[in-house]
Amino acid sequence: MNDTATLDTNTARLDAYGVLIEPATLKIERLLPGPVERIWAYLTQSELRRLWLASGDMPMKAGAPFELVWRNEELSDPPGKRPEGFPEEQRMESHVIEAEPPHRLTFAWRQGEVSFQLTPKGDQVLLTIIHRRISDRANTVMIGAGWHMHLNILAARLSNRKPETFWDGWSRLRDDYDRRLPA
Repeated sequence: MNDTATLDTNTARLDAYGVLIEPATLKIERLLPGPVERIWAYLTQSELRRLWLASGDMPMKAGAPFELVWRNEELSDPPGKRPEGFPEEQRMESHVIEAEPPHRLTFAWRQGEVSFQLTPKGDQVLLTIIHRRISDRANTVMIGAGWHMHLNILAARLSNRKPETFWDGWSRLRDDYDRRLPA
């Protein structure tokens, strides 16, 4: 992996790219405006999570099932042009693996397992996402671009800025991840 694809947690930025830490495991880190309880709320509360990722009530109990509902066109105004093959709404059955408020959350869905670690850094919070068991390179590129764009939306919301157009940003990032990730 080249130096442009590595990330030191001391230099985590709001726009940092994800990196492969194993062949089927993507890690992405962001330094976000805190406090940690605020970021936890945006991860776990449906009405806040839907503003940057997906809605769905999420019980904070290991083994608990829940459904995530993505409506990416509602994340920015304008939404941009949805790429061909993407539905207007996507639903995914999931289940909680681990919940340790307000620092660690792990859940599984059909595209693998996702863990979130929140680490206070002064008045900011380092959010580390690790997405495991990604099926292949094509999905790694799409998932990398997806997490990156969703985190761009989260950072904008937390900073009271208008988010970038979702689908335009995702398409640009998909091309970036295609160039950055090993073939």
